[in-house]
Amino acid sequence: MAELDGLIDMIPIGDIAKKLGINEKEAKSAVKTVLPTIVAGLSANASDADGAAKLEKTLAKHTSKSTKIDDIDEEDGKKIVNHVFGSKKEAVEEAAAAKSDVTKDIIAKILPIVAPIVLAWLAQKFLGGGAAATETKAAKEEESSSGGIGDILGGLASSKEGQDILGSVLGGLLGGKK
Repeated sequence: MAELDGLIDMIPIGDIAKKLGINEKEAKSAVKTVLPTIVAGLSANASDADGAAKLEKTLAKHTSKSTKIDDIDEEDGKKIVNHVFGSKKEAVEEAAAAKSDVTKDIIAKILPIVAPIVLAWLAQKFLGGGAAATETKAAKEEESSSGGIGDILGGLASSKEGQDILGSVLGGLLGGKK
């Protein structure tokens, strides 16, 4: 839980609220719902060695990304969301909206804002930052078969919030391959 709380603290909720024209309470509710949803989706994608290796390569591209709202690449965020949830994206949006105090439309707008922040945070956790990330990338890729990124995501997904999302919000949505 502490890990997710730290990640939530990195997210510019006030700026997201302003950008989307919603109040901060709604933005926080949506972020608190989509955050473990994204983590659960990433965890499902990284549950096998091939998926973990692909995620680690993606993380290498996000080591120095900013979390400032003006710096977030929403197009990249849309690609991340589409890759993580695939054809189940709309069902995930609906399930997340049902769990929060906001509409599916707001969830759909917040997902591509939060997804790059999650990847930047994971990149920092897993690879470190800057030059260190480039130097350790090969070593981390070798570790992928013995846990690596899956361990970090698994720890987050096994938190109370992660279990709530996996169990009550997503149900069986992420059980299969995209």
